[in-house]
Amino acid sequence: MTMVMLLVKLGQLIRRRMAFEKALAAFPVAPERHWLLGHLPKLTGNLKEKRWGMEAITVPYPKYCVLWAGPFLPIVLVYHHEAAKAILSTSEPKEDYIFDMIRPWLGDGLLLSYGKKWARNRRLLTPGFHFDVLRPYAKIFQGSANDLVSKWRRMYHDGEPLSREMFTDVSLLTLDSLLKCIFSVESNCQEEAETNQKHPYIRGVVELSQLIMARFRFLPHHIDLLYHLSYNGYKWRQANNLVHSYTRSVIQKRKDAIQHPEAIKDERKYVDFLDILLSAKDEDGSGLTDQEIQDEVDTFMFEGHDTTSSGLSWFLFNMAIRPEIQVKCQKEVDDYFRSKGKDQLDWDDLNNLPYLTMCLKESMRMNPPVPNIARRLTRDLTFPDGNVVPAGAFITTIIMGVHHSPLTWKEAELFIPERFSSENLKNMPPYSYVPFSAGPRNCIGQNFAMNEMKITLATLLHNFDFTLNPAVKVDIDDSVIQRAANGIHLFIKPRTLQD
Repeated sequence: MTMVMLLVKLGQLIRRRMAFEKALAAFPVAPERHWLLGHLPKLTGNLKEKRWGMEAITVPYPKYCVLWAGPFLPIVLVYHHEAAKAILSTSEPKEDYIFDMIRPWLGDGLLLSYGKKWARNRRLLTPGFHFDVLRPYAKIFQGSANDLVSKWRRMYHDGEPLSREMFTDVSLLTLDSLLKCIFSVESNCQEEAETNQKHPYIRGVVELSQLIMARFRFLPHHIDLLYHLSYNGYKWRQANNLVHSYTRSVIQKRKDAIQHPEAIKDERKYVDFLDILLSAKDEDGSGLTDQEIQDEVDTFMFEGHDTTSSGLSWFLFNMAIRPEIQVKCQKEVDDYFRSKGKDQLDWDDLNNLPYLTMCLKESMRMNPPVPNIARRLTRDLTFPDGNVVPAGAFITTIIMGVHHSPLTWKEAELFIPERFSSENLKNMPPYSYVPFSAGPRNCIGQNFAMNEMKITLATLLHNFDFTLNPAVKVDIDDSVIQRAANGIHLFIKPRTLQD
Protein backbone atom coordinates (compact mmCIF):
# COMPACT_ATOMS: atom_id res chain seq x y z
CA MET A 1 0.00 0.00 0.00
CA THR A 2 2.82 2.40 0.92
CA MET A 3 4.58 1.63 -2.36
CA VAL A 4 1.38 2.38 -4.29
CA MET A 5 1.01 5.74 -2.50
CA LEU A 6 4.62 6.61 -3.28
CA LEU A 7 4.12 5.76 -6.96
CA VAL A 8 0.95 7.86 -7.09
CA LYS A 9 2.80 10.79 -5.50
CA LEU A 10 5.70 10.37 -7.91
CA GLY A 11 3.27 10.36 -10.82
CA GLN A 12 1.70 13.58 -9.59
CA LEU A 13 5.10 15.23 -9.29
CA ILE A 14 6.07 14.13 -12.79
CA ARG A 15 2.83 15.48 -14.26
CA ARG A 16 3.35 18.73 -12.37
CA ARG A 17 6.89 19.00 -13.69
CA MET A 18 5.70 18.42 -17.27
CA ALA A 19 3.04 21.11 -16.87
CA PHE A 20 5.63 23.60 -15.62
CA GLU A 21 8.07 22.67 -18.39
CA LYS A 22 5.36 23.44 -20.95
CA ALA A 23 4.16 26.65 -19.30
CA LEU A 24 7.71 27.99 -18.93
CA ALA A 25 8.93 26.93 -22.36
CA ALA A 26 9.48 30.54 -23.43
CA PHE A 27 11.85 31.21 -20.53
CA PRO A 28 15.58 30.45 -20.76
CA VAL A 29 16.89 27.81 -18.35
CA ALA A 30 19.99 28.43 -16.25
CA PRO A 31 23.07 26.47 -17.33
CA GLU A 32 24.52 23.35 -15.71
CA ARG A 33 21.23 21.72 -14.75
CA HIS A 34 21.75 18.32 -13.12
CA TRP A 35 19.20 15.64 -14.09
CA LEU A 36 18.31 14.99 -10.41
CA LEU A 37 19.56 17.91 -8.34
CA GLY A 38 18.69 20.58 -10.86
CA HIS A 39 20.60 23.71 -9.92
CA LEU A 40 20.68 23.02 -6.16
CA PRO A 41 24.52 22.90 -6.08
CA LYS A 42 24.45 26.57 -7.15
CA LEU A 43 22.15 27.47 -4.25
CA THR A 44 24.61 26.47 -1.54
CA GLY A 45 28.17 27.46 -0.77
CA ASN A 46 29.81 30.88 -0.72
CA LEU A 47 29.55 33.77 -3.13
CA LYS A 48 32.73 32.86 -4.95
CA GLU A 49 30.86 29.90 -6.41
CA LYS A 50 27.49 31.64 -6.65
CA ARG A 51 28.71 34.81 -8.33
CA TRP A 52 30.39 32.73 -11.02
CA GLY A 53 27.07 31.01 -11.60
CA MET A 54 25.15 34.29 -11.53
CA GLU A 55 27.44 35.90 -14.08
CA ALA A 56 27.02 32.86 -16.30
CA ILE A 57 23.26 33.45 -16.12
CA THR A 58 23.02 37.22 -16.42
CA VAL A 59 25.30 37.55 -19.44
CA PRO A 60 23.32 35.30 -21.82
CA TYR A 61 19.94 35.94 -20.11
CA PRO A 62 19.97 39.59 -18.95
CA LYS A 63 16.44 39.79 -17.49
CA TYR A 64 15.31 36.44 -16.14
CA CYS A 65 15.68 32.68 -16.38
CA VAL A 66 14.40 29.45 -14.84
CA LEU A 67 16.36 27.58 -12.19
CA TRP A 68 15.33 24.13 -10.97
CA ALA A 69 15.51 23.25 -7.26
CA GLY A 70 15.75 19.50 -7.66
CA PRO A 71 13.81 17.61 -10.34
CA PHE A 72 10.33 19.02 -9.67
CA LEU A 73 10.46 22.64 -8.48
CA PRO A 74 11.14 25.45 -11.00
CA ILE A 75 12.02 28.92 -9.73
CA VAL A 76 11.91 31.94 -12.03
CA LEU A 77 14.84 34.23 -11.23
CA VAL A 78 14.44 37.90 -12.12
CA TYR A 79 17.30 40.40 -12.00
CA HIS A 80 16.19 43.31 -14.16
CA HIS A 81 14.12 46.21 -12.84
CA GLU A 82 11.26 45.77 -15.33
CA ALA A 83 10.78 42.12 -14.41
CA ALA A 84 11.24 42.96 -10.72
CA LYS A 85 8.49 45.56 -10.96
CA ALA A 86 6.08 42.98 -12.38
CA ILE A 87 6.32 40.85 -9.24
CA LEU A 88 7.14 43.35 -6.48
CA SER A 89 4.22 45.60 -7.43
CA THR A 90 1.85 42.75 -6.47
CA SER A 91 0.86 41.49 -3.02
CA GLU A 92 1.70 37.88 -3.80
CA PRO A 93 2.73 35.89 -0.67
CA LYS A 94 6.30 35.05 0.29
CA GLU A 95 7.28 31.59 -0.89
CA ASP A 96 6.85 28.87 1.69
CA TYR A 97 9.97 26.76 1.16
CA ILE A 98 12.50 28.95 2.98
CA PHE A 99 10.16 30.96 5.19
CA ASP A 100 8.53 27.85 6.60
CA MET A 101 11.90 27.24 8.26
CA ILE A 102 11.51 30.57 10.10
CA ARG A 103 7.78 30.30 10.81
CA PRO A 104 8.17 28.48 14.17
CA TRP A 105 10.00 31.60 15.39
CA LEU A 106 8.06 34.40 13.66
CA GLY A 107 4.60 32.86 13.47
CA ASP A 108 2.16 34.57 11.14
CA GLY A 109 3.51 38.11 11.44
CA LEU A 110 3.73 40.79 8.79
CA LEU A 111 6.68 39.17 7.02
CA LEU A 112 5.02 35.80 6.45
CA SER A 113 1.28 36.49 6.39
CA TYR A 114 -0.62 37.36 3.22
CA GLY A 115 -4.10 38.18 1.96
CA LYS A 116 -6.62 39.82 4.29
CA LYS A 117 -4.57 39.17 7.42
CA TRP A 118 -1.48 40.81 5.96
CA ALA A 119 -3.50 43.82 4.75
CA ARG A 120 -5.16 44.24 8.16
CA ASN A 121 -1.92 43.95 10.13
CA ARG A 122 -0.07 46.26 7.77
CA ARG A 123 -2.77 48.88 8.31
CA LEU A 124 -2.71 48.47 12.10
CA LEU A 125 1.09 48.63 12.31
CA THR A 126 1.69 51.55 9.96
CA PRO A 127 1.09 54.21 12.69
CA GLY A 128 3.96 52.66 14.63
CA PHE A 129 6.39 53.93 12.01
CA HIS A 130 5.09 57.49 11.75
CA PHE A 131 7.72 60.22 12.08
CA ASP A 132 6.28 61.33 15.42
CA VAL A 133 6.90 57.85 16.84
CA LEU A 134 10.35 57.51 15.25
CA ARG A 135 11.60 60.94 16.36
CA PRO A 136 12.56 60.05 19.96
CA TYR A 137 14.25 56.84 18.78
CA ALA A 138 17.10 59.01 17.47
CA LYS A 139 18.34 59.45 21.04
CA ILE A 140 18.20 55.68 21.54
CA PHE A 141 20.25 55.07 18.39
CA GLN A 142 22.77 57.70 19.46
CA GLY A 143 23.08 56.16 22.92
CA SER A 144 23.72 52.69 21.49
CA ALA A 145 26.33 54.11 19.09
CA ASN A 146 28.03 55.94 21.97
CA ASP A 147 28.22 52.68 23.91
CA LEU A 148 30.05 50.99 21.04
CA VAL A 149 32.45 53.93 20.75
CA SER A 150 33.24 53.67 24.48
CA LYS A 151 33.71 49.91 24.21
CA TRP A 152 36.16 50.16 21.30
CA ARG A 153 38.11 53.00 22.92
CA ARG A 154 38.61 50.94 26.07
CA MET A 155 39.90 48.03 23.98
CA TYR A 156 42.38 50.11 22.00
CA HIS A 157 45.99 50.41 23.19
CA ASP A 158 48.29 53.00 21.61
CA GLY A 159 50.54 51.51 18.97
CA GLU A 160 48.79 48.16 18.94
CA PRO A 161 46.40 47.41 16.07
CA LEU A 162 42.87 46.55 17.16
CA SER A 163 41.06 44.20 14.81
CA ARG A 164 37.35 43.64 15.34
CA GLU A 165 34.80 41.54 13.47
CA MET A 166 32.17 44.09 12.46
CA PHE A 167 29.04 41.96 12.31
CA THR A 168 29.59 40.64 15.83
CA ASP A 169 29.88 44.09 17.38
CA VAL A 170 27.27 45.97 15.39
CA SER A 171 24.69 43.18 15.78
CA LEU A 172 24.89 43.71 19.54
CA LEU A 173 24.41 47.42 18.91
CA THR A 174 21.27 46.87 16.82
CA LEU A 175 19.98 44.35 19.35
CA ASP A 176 20.54 46.90 22.12
CA SER A 177 18.55 49.53 20.20
CA LEU A 178 15.75 47.14 19.29
CA LEU A 179 15.23 45.98 22.86
CA LYS A 180 14.79 49.62 23.88
CA CYS A 181 12.54 50.53 20.94
CA ILE A 182 10.37 47.40 21.14
CA PHE A 183 10.19 46.67 24.89
CA SER A 184 11.83 49.70 26.58
CA VAL A 185 14.35 47.21 28.00
CA GLU A 186 17.84 48.39 29.05
CA SER A 187 19.89 45.30 28.24
CA ASN A 188 23.48 46.62 28.40
CA CYS A 189 24.22 43.80 25.96
CA GLN A 190 27.15 45.68 24.38
CA GLU A 191 29.07 46.14 27.59
CA GLU A 192 29.80 42.55 28.55
CA ALA A 193 30.08 39.61 26.19
CA GLU A 194 28.78 37.27 28.86
CA THR A 195 25.52 39.23 28.93
CA ASN A 196 24.48 37.14 25.95
CA GLN A 197 24.52 34.09 28.21
CA LYS A 198 22.64 35.80 31.05
CA HIS A 199 19.68 37.42 29.28
CA PRO A 200 17.35 34.74 27.87
CA TYR A 201 15.90 36.87 25.09
CA ILE A 202 19.29 38.03 23.84
CA ARG A 203 20.65 34.51 24.00
CA GLY A 204 17.63 33.17 22.12
CA VAL A 205 17.61 35.80 19.35
CA VAL A 206 21.35 35.46 18.70
CA GLU A 207 21.12 31.67 18.59
CA LEU A 208 18.03 31.63 16.34
CA SER A 209 19.73 34.00 13.89
CA GLN A 210 22.79 31.75 13.73
CA LEU A 211 20.77 28.53 13.47
CA ILE A 212 18.58 29.70 10.58
CA MET A 213 21.70 30.60 8.59
CA ALA A 214 23.27 27.23 9.36
CA ARG A 215 20.11 25.37 8.35
CA PHE A 216 19.82 27.21 5.05
CA ARG A 217 23.40 26.34 4.13
CA PHE A 218 23.10 22.61 5.00
CA LEU A 219 20.79 21.03 2.42
CA PRO A 220 19.79 17.85 4.36
CA HIS A 221 18.41 20.05 7.14
CA HIS A 222 15.89 21.50 4.68
CA ILE A 223 13.94 18.28 5.36
CA ASP A 224 11.86 18.98 8.48
CA LEU A 225 12.09 15.49 9.95
CA LEU A 226 15.89 15.33 9.64
CA TYR A 227 16.22 18.78 11.16
CA HIS A 228 13.87 17.90 14.02
CA LEU A 229 16.03 14.87 14.88
CA SER A 230 19.31 16.79 14.66
CA TYR A 231 21.16 18.53 17.49
CA ASN A 232 20.66 21.87 15.73
CA GLY A 233 16.95 21.15 15.58
CA TYR A 234 16.96 20.56 19.34
CA LYS A 235 18.83 23.85 19.91
CA TRP A 236 16.35 25.62 17.60
CA ARG A 237 13.39 24.44 19.70
CA GLN A 238 15.12 25.44 22.93
CA ALA A 239 15.90 28.92 21.62
CA ASN A 240 12.35 29.32 20.36
CA ASN A 241 11.02 28.48 23.80
CA LEU A 242 13.35 31.06 25.37
CA VAL A 243 12.31 33.83 22.99
CA HIS A 244 8.59 33.11 23.10
CA SER A 245 8.50 32.75 26.89
CA TYR A 246 10.21 36.12 27.30
CA THR A 247 7.97 37.84 24.76
CA ARG A 248 4.81 36.47 26.38
CA SER A 249 5.92 37.57 29.84
CA VAL A 250 6.75 41.14 28.70
CA ILE A 251 3.43 41.45 26.86
CA GLN A 252 1.53 40.31 29.94
CA LYS A 253 3.42 42.70 32.24
CA ARG A 254 2.73 45.61 29.91
CA LYS A 255 -0.98 44.71 29.74
CA ASP A 256 -1.07 44.60 33.54
CA ALA A 257 0.60 48.02 33.67
CA ILE A 258 -2.03 49.46 31.33
CA GLN A 259 -4.82 48.07 33.49
CA HIS A 260 -3.21 49.24 36.75
CA PRO A 261 -1.15 52.36 35.88
CA GLU A 262 -1.11 53.52 39.51
CA ALA A 263 0.96 50.48 40.51
CA ILE A 264 3.77 50.96 37.96
CA LYS A 265 5.97 54.02 37.64
CA ASP A 266 6.78 54.63 33.98
CA GLU A 267 9.25 57.44 33.27
CA ARG A 268 9.62 56.79 29.56
CA LYS A 269 9.43 59.77 27.23
CA TYR A 270 8.64 57.78 24.11
CA VAL A 271 6.16 55.23 22.81
CA ASP A 272 7.69 51.82 22.11
CA PHE A 273 6.61 49.26 19.52
CA LEU A 274 4.78 47.17 22.10
CA ASP A 275 2.67 50.19 23.07
CA ILE A 276 1.67 50.58 19.42
CA LEU A 277 0.69 46.93 19.10
CA LEU A 278 -1.34 46.94 22.30
CA SER A 279 -3.23 50.09 21.31
CA ALA A 280 -3.89 49.10 17.67
CA LYS A 281 -7.62 48.78 17.01
CA ASP A 282 -9.87 47.87 14.10
CA GLU A 283 -12.92 49.94 13.19
CA ASP A 284 -15.02 47.76 15.49
CA GLY A 285 -12.68 48.34 18.42
CA SER A 286 -11.09 44.90 18.37
CA GLY A 287 -7.32 44.71 18.64
CA LEU A 288 -4.53 42.23 18.08
CA THR A 289 -4.52 39.00 20.04
CA ASP A 290 -1.60 38.16 22.33
CA GLN A 291 -0.37 35.66 19.73
CA GLU A 292 -0.54 38.26 16.96
CA ILE A 293 1.36 40.75 19.11
CA GLN A 294 4.01 38.13 19.85
CA ASP A 295 4.34 37.30 16.14
CA GLU A 296 4.79 40.96 15.20
CA VAL A 297 7.33 41.60 17.96
CA ASP A 298 9.40 38.59 16.92
CA THR A 299 9.09 39.59 13.25
CA PHE A 300 10.31 43.12 13.93
CA MET A 301 13.21 41.74 15.95
CA PHE A 302 14.21 39.42 13.10
CA GLU A 303 13.83 42.04 10.36
CA GLY A 304 15.52 44.83 12.29
CA HIS A 305 18.41 42.91 13.80
CA ASP A 306 20.54 41.03 11.26
CA THR A 307 19.45 43.10 8.27
CA THR A 308 20.54 46.40 9.82
CA SER A 309 23.70 44.76 11.13
CA SER A 310 24.47 43.62 7.59
CA GLY A 311 23.96 47.13 6.20
CA LEU A 312 26.24 48.65 8.84
CA SER A 313 28.95 46.01 8.45
CA TRP A 314 29.16 46.24 4.66
CA PHE A 315 29.22 50.04 4.79
CA LEU A 316 32.23 49.98 7.10
CA PHE A 317 33.89 47.42 4.82
CA ASN A 318 33.26 49.61 1.78
CA MET A 319 34.77 52.58 3.60
CA ALA A 320 37.78 50.56 4.76
CA ILE A 321 38.73 49.51 1.22
CA ARG A 322 38.08 53.02 -0.17
CA PRO A 323 39.98 55.37 2.16
CA GLU A 324 39.45 58.40 -0.06
CA ILE A 325 35.66 58.04 0.25
CA GLN A 326 35.96 57.36 3.99
CA VAL A 327 37.85 60.63 4.41
CA LYS A 328 35.16 62.57 2.52
CA CYS A 329 32.45 61.09 4.74
CA GLN A 330 34.44 61.91 7.86
CA LYS A 331 35.01 65.49 6.72
CA GLU A 332 31.30 66.00 6.15
CA VAL A 333 30.45 64.61 9.59
CA ASP A 334 33.26 66.52 11.33
CA ASP A 335 32.30 69.80 9.64
CA TYR A 336 28.66 69.35 10.53
CA PHE A 337 29.40 68.61 14.17
CA ARG A 338 31.77 71.57 14.30
CA SER A 339 29.16 73.91 12.82
CA LYS A 340 26.60 72.78 15.39
CA GLY A 341 29.03 72.76 18.31
CA LYS A 342 28.22 69.15 19.23
CA ASP A 343 29.18 65.56 18.45
CA GLN A 344 25.75 63.95 18.71
CA LEU A 345 22.93 63.60 16.19
CA ASP A 346 19.22 64.00 16.79
CA TRP A 347 16.17 63.76 14.56
CA ASP A 348 16.55 67.22 12.99
CA ASP A 349 20.12 66.44 11.89
CA LEU A 350 19.31 63.35 9.82
CA ASN A 351 18.79 65.15 6.51
CA ASN A 352 21.97 67.23 6.79
CA LEU A 353 24.56 64.61 5.84
CA PRO A 354 23.97 64.16 2.10
CA TYR A 355 27.30 62.55 1.18
CA LEU A 356 27.11 60.02 4.01
CA THR A 357 23.56 59.19 2.90
CA MET A 358 24.65 58.71 -0.72
CA CYS A 359 27.47 56.42 0.39
CA LEU A 360 25.07 54.40 2.55
CA LYS A 361 22.67 53.94 -0.36
CA GLU A 362 25.49 52.98 -2.71
CA SER A 363 26.77 50.48 -0.15
CA MET A 364 23.32 48.88 0.01
CA ARG A 365 23.27 48.78 -3.77
CA MET A 366 26.60 46.97 -3.80
CA ASN A 367 25.76 44.72 -0.83
CA PRO A 368 22.00 44.58 -0.20
CA PRO A 369 21.29 43.16 3.29
CA VAL A 370 18.53 40.95 1.89
CA PRO A 371 19.93 39.60 -1.39
CA ASN A 372 16.80 37.77 -2.59
CA ILE A 373 13.01 38.08 -2.29
CA ALA A 374 10.97 34.98 -3.06
CA ARG A 375 7.24 34.89 -3.86
CA ARG A 376 4.75 32.14 -4.62
CA LEU A 377 2.23 33.02 -7.34
CA THR A 378 -1.47 32.57 -6.62
CA ARG A 379 -2.35 33.75 -10.15
CA ASP A 380 -0.67 34.02 -13.54
CA LEU A 381 1.85 36.85 -13.86
CA THR A 382 2.60 38.55 -17.18
CA PHE A 383 5.99 40.18 -17.73
CA PRO A 384 6.31 43.36 -19.86
CA ASP A 385 7.51 41.31 -22.85
CA GLY A 386 4.35 39.18 -22.75
CA ASN A 387 5.85 36.01 -21.23
CA VAL A 388 3.60 34.49 -18.56
CA VAL A 389 4.63 32.78 -15.33
CA PRO A 390 1.85 30.35 -14.30
CA ALA A 391 0.07 30.30 -10.96
CA GLY A 392 1.77 27.98 -8.48
CA ALA A 393 5.27 28.87 -9.66
CA PHE A 394 7.91 30.47 -7.48
CA ILE A 395 9.62 33.73 -8.42
CA THR A 396 12.77 35.04 -6.78
CA THR A 397 13.86 38.62 -7.28
CA ILE A 398 17.66 38.55 -7.11
CA ILE A 399 18.24 41.98 -5.57
CA MET A 400 21.99 41.53 -5.98
CA GLY A 401 21.37 41.01 -9.71
CA VAL A 402 18.96 43.97 -10.01
CA HIS A 403 21.50 46.23 -8.28
CA HIS A 404 24.36 45.07 -10.50
CA SER A 405 22.54 44.81 -13.82
CA PRO A 406 24.72 46.28 -16.61
CA LEU A 407 21.49 47.11 -18.46
CA THR A 408 20.57 49.54 -15.69
CA TRP A 409 23.78 50.67 -14.01
CA LYS A 410 26.83 52.10 -15.75
CA GLU A 411 30.05 50.65 -14.30
CA ALA A 412 27.88 48.61 -11.96
CA GLU A 413 30.83 47.09 -10.06
CA LEU A 414 32.30 50.48 -9.12
CA PHE A 415 31.39 52.28 -5.89
CA ILE A 416 29.99 55.63 -7.05
CA PRO A 417 27.98 57.44 -4.34
CA GLU A 418 26.97 60.21 -6.75
CA ARG A 419 24.51 57.79 -8.37
CA PHE A 420 22.21 58.82 -5.52
CA SER A 421 22.52 62.58 -5.85
CA SER A 422 19.17 64.38 -6.03
CA GLU A 423 19.76 65.05 -9.73
CA ASN A 424 20.59 61.45 -10.64
CA LEU A 425 17.70 60.08 -8.60
CA LYS A 426 15.31 61.77 -11.02
CA ASN A 427 16.53 59.49 -13.82
CA MET A 428 16.73 56.26 -11.82
CA PRO A 429 14.31 53.67 -13.25
CA PRO A 430 11.62 52.50 -10.84
CA TYR A 431 12.40 49.21 -9.05
CA SER A 432 16.08 49.38 -10.04
CA TYR A 433 17.10 50.03 -6.41
CA VAL A 434 15.20 47.86 -3.93
CA PRO A 435 17.24 47.18 -0.75
CA PHE A 436 13.99 47.41 1.24
CA SER A 437 11.93 45.71 -1.47
CA ALA A 438 9.27 47.89 -3.15
CA GLY A 439 5.58 48.02 -3.86
CA PRO A 440 2.84 47.13 -1.36
CA ARG A 441 5.05 44.64 0.53
CA ASN A 442 7.99 46.96 0.96
CA CYS A 443 9.75 47.06 4.33
CA ILE A 444 7.53 48.91 6.79
CA GLY A 445 10.58 49.73 8.95
CA GLN A 446 12.87 51.22 6.30
CA ASN A 447 12.85 54.74 7.81
CA PHE A 448 13.61 53.22 11.21
CA ALA A 449 16.57 51.32 9.72
CA MET A 450 17.93 54.24 7.69
CA ASN A 451 17.82 56.58 10.70
CA GLU A 452 19.58 54.03 12.89
CA MET A 453 22.29 53.40 10.30
CA LYS A 454 22.95 57.10 9.60
CA ILE A 455 23.31 57.98 13.29
CA THR A 456 25.47 54.93 13.99
CA LEU A 457 27.76 55.40 11.00
CA ALA A 458 28.22 59.15 11.51
CA THR A 459 29.20 58.48 15.13
CA LEU A 460 31.62 55.67 14.27
CA LEU A 461 33.29 57.58 11.41
CA HIS A 462 33.65 60.66 13.62
CA ASN A 463 35.50 58.59 16.22
CA PHE A 464 37.48 56.00 14.24
CA ASP A 465 39.44 55.26 11.10
CA PHE A 466 38.74 51.88 9.49
CA THR A 467 41.15 49.78 7.43
CA LEU A 468 40.87 46.21 6.17
CA ASN A 469 42.58 43.40 8.06
CA PRO A 470 44.14 41.50 5.11
CA ALA A 471 44.67 38.36 7.20
CA VAL A 472 40.96 37.42 6.87
CA LYS A 473 39.57 37.22 3.36
CA VAL A 474 36.09 38.68 2.88
CA ASP A 475 33.88 36.26 0.91
CA ILE A 476 30.20 37.08 0.69
CA ASP A 477 27.73 34.49 1.92
CA ASP A 478 24.27 35.73 0.93
CA SER A 479 21.90 33.05 2.16
CA VAL A 480 18.95 34.70 3.95
CA ILE A 481 20.91 37.79 5.01
CA GLN A 482 24.06 38.88 3.19
CA ARG A 483 27.03 38.30 5.46
CA ALA A 484 30.70 37.47 5.06
CA ALA A 485 31.54 33.78 5.32
CA ASN A 486 34.52 34.45 7.61
CA GLY A 487 33.32 37.76 8.98
CA ILE A 488 34.41 41.32 8.17
CA HIS A 489 37.56 41.97 10.16
CA LEU A 490 38.67 45.61 10.21
CA PHE A 491 41.42 47.48 12.02
CA ILE A 492 40.02 50.40 13.99
CA LYS A 493 42.01 53.37 15.23
CA PRO A 494 40.59 56.18 17.37
CA ARG A 495 40.61 59.62 15.78
CA THR A 496 41.14 62.99 17.38
CA LEU A 497 39.68 66.30 16.26
CA GLN A 498 43.07 67.16 14.71
CA ASP A 499 43.03 64.09 12.41
